[in-house]
Amino acid sequence: MPDQLEPDSILREITDLEDRIGELRQAAGMPAPDLRATLDAALVELELALEALRTLGADQSSSAGRSAAAETERRVLRTVFQDAPVPLFLIDRDTSVRRVNRQAAALLGTSPGYVSGKQFTAFCDLATRAALRSQLAGVVRTGRRRRVPVRLLGRERPVDAVVTLARVWIRGEPDPMVVAVAGAAAGAGNGGEEGRRERNDTAAQGASAKREAPAKAAPREPAAPGGSSAPSGPLSAAPPAATARGDEDAAVATLVHRMDVLANAAELLLDEPVFNETVAVRRCARLLAAELADWAIVDLVGADTSPQAAAVPWQPGDAGPPDPAGVGGGRLQRQVVMGPDDERSVHATQMIEKLDPSPGTLPASVFTTRQSALRPHIEDLELLGTGPDGQPVCGTIGATTTMCVPIEEGDRCLGTITLASSGEHGPFDLMDLAVVQRLGRYLALVIRAARLYRRRAEVAETLQSSLLPRRLPAIPGVEVAAHYTAATHGAEVGGDFYDVFRTGTGWGLVLGDVCGKGEDAAAVTATARHGVRLMSRWRDDPTEVLAAVNHALLDEDRFVTAVMAALKPGGDRVTITVGTAGHPPALVVRADGVIRTASRGGLPLGLFDDFEAGLDTLDLGPGDTLFLHSDGVLEACDLNRREFGQERLLEILAGTATASVQEMLDAVERALLEFCDGDLRDDVSMLALRVLPRELA
Repeated sequence: MPDQLEPDSILREITDLEDRIGELRQAAGMPAPDLRATLDAALVELELALEALRTLGADQSSSAGRSAAAETERRVLRTVFQDAPVPLFLIDRDTSVRRVNRQAAALLGTSPGYVSGKQFTAFCDLATRAALRSQLAGVVRTGRRRRVPVRLLGRERPVDAVVTLARVWIRGEPDPMVVAVAGAAAGAGNGGEEGRRERNDTAAQGASAKREAPAKAAPREPAAPGGSSAPSGPLSAAPPAATARGDEDAAVATLVHRMDVLANAAELLLDEPVFNETVAVRRCARLLAAELADWAIVDLVGADTSPQAAAVPWQPGDAGPPDPAGVGGGRLQRQVVMGPDDERSVHATQMIEKLDPSPGTLPASVFTTRQSALRPHIEDLELLGTGPDGQPVCGTIGATTTMCVPIEEGDRCLGTITLASSGEHGPFDLMDLAVVQRLGRYLALVIRAARLYRRRAEVAETLQSSLLPRRLPAIPGVEVAAHYTAATHGAEVGGDFYDVFRTGTGWGLVLGDVCGKGEDAAAVTATARHGVRLMSRWRDDPTEVLAAVNHALLDEDRFVTAVMAALKPGGDRVTITVGTAGHPPALVVRADGVIRTASRGGLPLGLFDDFEAGLDTLDLGPGDTLFLHSDGVLEACDLNRREFGQERLLEILAGTATASVQEMLDAVERALLEFCDGDLRDDVSMLALRVLPRELA
């Protein structure tokens, strides 16, 4: 067997050495690194370099001897390999698996065809991968056998084993190969299944203790079709009948668990009475991180709210690249990252949250192709991108298995869901993928509804703002403030309005409420508000103004309640005439805290021809305040359906009689929100006017 290397082989050896040294550096920086194994691997690399220098230029062995040895090895492989009672892996010098026997495939819980062609290190946990590559290189270079402890990523959970590595030459192959023989790890108790299970249960409990989220409820199915039953031999001693019963029970438990995940997801996503995209995405990610994976990452694109963009999605064959959002613009951006809550993972979470998916990463590819991707065993650690420190994300979070699904509804792709796990409970499988695909469709529907709701809310807010004055005019001798708070639920424009305006002989104030909500109510609101303002130019009496507006609203299918005040400043005191049309009466808060209620009465506007408004005349001195409000103040309810009521309102007004009018309105709003726990059932409008002392006027 030749030790002398050709020039091309020497260059390849140097390149491989550089790659392995880089991987050793990465392994030393991973979570919970196996520093002893990494140090041993580094010493192996030094031995390899020394051996290469010693043998450089030596004569190659005769080709005849090599051919005979290769033929002998070939006959051995043909007769022994497949039926060997131990797991065997035939590995190329680049660590890719050429072939495995049935015992090896069963050990991993998958089929021989699935293993072939993949990197042997992809079936080992991250902590030992770099060291194992160095040990494999040492076997290829020196020919000396090595025994390496590894943790193989089995179907249900990792399997601790000791792998014996031996170099072989095969005729027709220019490079040597390695046969890896997996045996039970030390302390396994005669290699029995019971000892292995005890070891793995302990490891699983240790891993679960690091996370607040519960472990998966049931083991997964094989990572790829064709997986055989549990291996028999040195690593398994369970009777076939018991194994079959265990597999059936595990399959049922797995199916029930997946159904529970989908049911919980639907309940969480639909629990909000008002669809909220941010809440839905975080709930979805939190559920997945707790039930199916160690890490859940959601990436989304922003929505273009223009009708043109939403109406014409991109189609294959259109000119130019596909629009990333399918809705008219935007790029894939990281939204939520959920992972373990230990200190190191929290730091990793903060780093990943700032790392938008770059071209070539798994989320970007899935988003572009709209095809789900399952990677039961990660070979490329840069699959999820690279952090600012140059370390691959998979290595930073300890991920050995991952999958990614698009979040799509109809012709549009809104983003991706990516799950990653350490493989402590087995690799992801097709059943996991199906569950997350369904959940991705659920989430897409919620996001679509949330964005439509948000558009309507923005339109309603814009329309509502057009029905209210942008700013209040300055009135000599008085201080004026107003406040409007929309109801917590609902995206339709409300019917509340208020206004402060100049009249023919002074100033006017009006506050009203239209029955109902929506665009129709907004039209009536505009008619009422602007009608009062217009009629006040020619009529000074509020009752006459309200009567004229009542006549204009008779053809509408909605009624309006309102209260109007006509202000005539004069000296230190102000005379106010108040007209009421079925609205809560005006309140007068004296400077000393005494409160008077103006006369009630009047019919709502827009109901009857023979309209008559309630009338009262008020005299305000320095420090006195006129307070107008909508019925949303009095009818706000707490969790026990008790109304806020007038008594609570009067207490707050009396307590803020000496505060500024803006502070008075702010105090009422705070009390309302505290009383109803932030859940306002109706819009709230308030308008206050205070007479200033002469020195402040």
